[in-house]
Amino acid sequence: MNERVSITVENHVADVRLTRADKMNALDPAMFEGIIAVGERIASMQGIRVVVLSGEGRSFCAGLDMESMKGGGASASGNGAKSLIERTHGNANTFQQVAMLWRKLPMPVIAAVHGVCFGGGLQIASGADFRIVAPDARMAVMEMKWGLIPDMGGYALWRGMVREDVLRELTYTNREFSGVDALTLGFATYVDDNPHARAMAIAREIANRNPEAMREAKALFNEYTDLSEDEILMSESVRQNRVIRTPNQIEAVMSQMLKRTANFKD
Repeated sequence: MNERVSITVENHVADVRLTRADKMNALDPAMFEGIIAVGERIASMQGIRVVVLSGEGRSFCAGLDMESMKGGGASASGNGAKSLIERTHGNANTFQQVAMLWRKLPMPVIAAVHGVCFGGGLQIASGADFRIVAPDARMAVMEMKWGLIPDMGGYALWRGMVREDVLRELTYTNREFSGVDALTLGFATYVDDNPHARAMAIAREIANRNPEAMREAKALFNEYTDLSEDEILMSESVRQNRVIRTPNQIEAVMSQMLKRTANFKD
């Protein structure tokens, strides 16, 4: 655990929490660094099959801590617009990476959202494979309020998730919407009074599936919107060929036939 993010692992589920509760988990430089560090740690760990991402205290993440970003010119980086162009993490800059890393992780990620989820916080939640949201959560594509555009991966992450005309309206107006609204708009997968408990229950179910097949399924989801039909069909075949008749796939079949809990190897 560091000063901004904690991680606990139990039964192949990583429970990751933003821990700046006194500031509603707003994003300051230390939070950016902490999130990326935890993401890199998870990517290097053995045995993690699913991640649950949430925020401690009253909110998931209130977005940028504008006070901490003073003097940064036009960008949130603290170094002006030029630094945003630098690709510090593969195809992303540092600020995009805090949202994109959850999509890049090989295992499924579930975001449990409550309280305030504005701006950068919404983009971080959008990096998850899906989102469980409290009905009274407060959400917004907030950047236009500050004369900015969403630039932490939102445009990439929302593609195919939120209808474009809806996304345009929410971006242009920075209109706030509830967790119940988020379900209709496309930002939420489920609405639940206890999003973290619901997310953990789903995570435990996912953790009891073949982890190799799960990773291949996520990889295919990550790429299929950019592929042609022929490329999708080939990718399905290539990825299936990697898992079929492997020990974990055979174990999945045997556990179902014998009606017992599967014993997968990571």
